[in-house]
Amino acid sequence: MDNTSQKAAATTALPLSDRVLEALAITKRGVDELLIEQEFAQKLARSEQSGKPLRIKLGLDPTAPDLHLGHTVVLNKMRQLQDLGHTVIFLIGDFTSMIGDPSGRNATRPPLTREQIEENAKTYFAQASLVLNPEKTEIRYNSEWSDTLGARGMIQLSSRYTVARMMERDDFTKRFKAGTPISVHEFLYPLMQGYDSVALKADLELGGTDQKFNLLVGRELQKDYGQEQQCILTMPLLEGLDGVEKMSKSKNNYIGITEAPSMMFGKIMSISDVMMWRYYELLSWCSLETLAQYKREVAEGRNPRDIKVALGKEIVTRFHNAQAADDALADFINRSKGGIPDDMPTVQVAGAPIGIGQLLKQSGLCASTGEGLRMIDQGGVRIDSEVVSDKGLKIEAGNFVLQVGKRKFARIDLVA
Repeated sequence: MDNTSQKAAATTALPLSDRVLEALAITKRGVDELLIEQEFAQKLARSEQSGKPLRIKLGLDPTAPDLHLGHTVVLNKMRQLQDLGHTVIFLIGDFTSMIGDPSGRNATRPPLTREQIEENAKTYFAQASLVLNPEKTEIRYNSEWSDTLGARGMIQLSSRYTVARMMERDDFTKRFKAGTPISVHEFLYPLMQGYDSVALKADLELGGTDQKFNLLVGRELQKDYGQEQQCILTMPLLEGLDGVEKMSKSKNNYIGITEAPSMMFGKIMSISDVMMWRYYELLSWCSLETLAQYKREVAEGRNPRDIKVALGKEIVTRFHNAQAADDALADFINRSKGGIPDDMPTVQVAGAPIGIGQLLKQSGLCASTGEGLRMIDQGGVRIDSEVVSDKGLKIEAGNFVLQVGKRKFARIDLVA
């Protein structure tokens, strides 16, 4: 279909079948924004009429080797669209990673080296495949077209966007007003991300709320290149275990998707009853009808803990297996009764007799001696299930189980 025919088709409104309306409802579940909804509904209708799947794009820069549940929010949406029959494109930003995404930053992000990018990219798709169907996922690297663009192409691309438009970005504006340096190469990032949509002819691009500006650049560039514009879908940033800050390894409020089943299950059970619904909406694959039923049951008096157990088992099963989920539940119940888990690390520590604070640090259960002593003050340290209250306690050589809080355990082999 030529460009004129595409534009004509795009302006011809099609009726929305029940199947299209259902697909639209699934698409909108848990989203922050879907722009522009009417356009996307028409894309769905044309896809149903023609039998041609839509091209759904998600770009991720391999800035770190491991993913947590916060990263999977947008991956879950990709999987839902994949299950609706559309083509999902998992785009690894090996080129854009060398620029560094300035989104949400108050300082220039250090670009990654090619070696760092390649190392991180090795595990990215393997972990994403725990959510996506790898056999139905198109994997692309944006160096495919970005490397060949060359200096001339980069200059021509840069001419399609103005500095004034670029400064509409909130983080750029704040940094400029604060006198914080903005490197010229940072303007290239949204342009290159937008050009990815041109190269892939994307119908829909997904991202977090912090990516909205970049996604809109892609939409504008497609128009400038004579393509039908992509719609954009932004997903909320998932709060971490504290229920306040976004999930982040640096804030230690995360649930890693490669964590041990018991640790993963225990962390899910630790979230508040209020936050549980947000996790259900953004992470669970249960139907909207089932979720509504759960909410009715809790309103009628059912213990929210039962619903949280179902969520924990679903998440653990997804990233491990059903047996691991059952074992994690059994382990959680055992711990709740004061028992100790079976799957704990054994740590050998030398230097007996040793102070309890130093032992907590050397065993890796606390980041510092000071943190260990604070945990003792809070009644959160146990040796063989007995609460430790003496911060000056000296521990003799031997074997015992050391516990910090509800979820941290280690079998200690303490030697002189």
